[in-house]
Amino acid sequence: MAANRRRDTGPERAVRSLLHGAGLRYRVDYPVVVDGVRIRPDLAFTARRVAVFVDGCFWHCCPEHGSRPASNVRYWGPKLQGNVDRDRRHTKLLQEAGWTVLRFWEHEAPERVAAEVQRALTRNAAADAATSSR
Repeated sequence: MAANRRRDTGPERAVRSLLHGAGLRYRVDYPVVVDGVRIRPDLAFTARRVAVFVDGCFWHCCPEHGSRPASNVRYWGPKLQGNVDRDRRHTKLLQEAGWTVLRFWEHEAPERVAAEVQRALTRNAAADAATSSR
């Protein structure tokens, strides 16, 4: 498992490249602490409070591509389910702290992911502008 990357995966880098090319700047693997819990989104747009995760199909149990190993099931079952449970907890904590959380699967087209992120950033910018003009 040491060879499996926690950050800078191919799908994540593809999305980052598109967003950077569009002029957007972000933090990579930025620790966000909520209620004493450290959460590390793949991309964090701190000013707009948008957290982006590009989840691997195997590690996060993608319903379309996720597979369960046939060997050592007693280890892998709880390990993979723990990842899914942690993802849910982290999403909930971030949302309760006012963050917009976007989760994508590694198999999703990077262009679609980047477009979705840009839409979320635009929505948050409009909401911030409306709030500050009051």
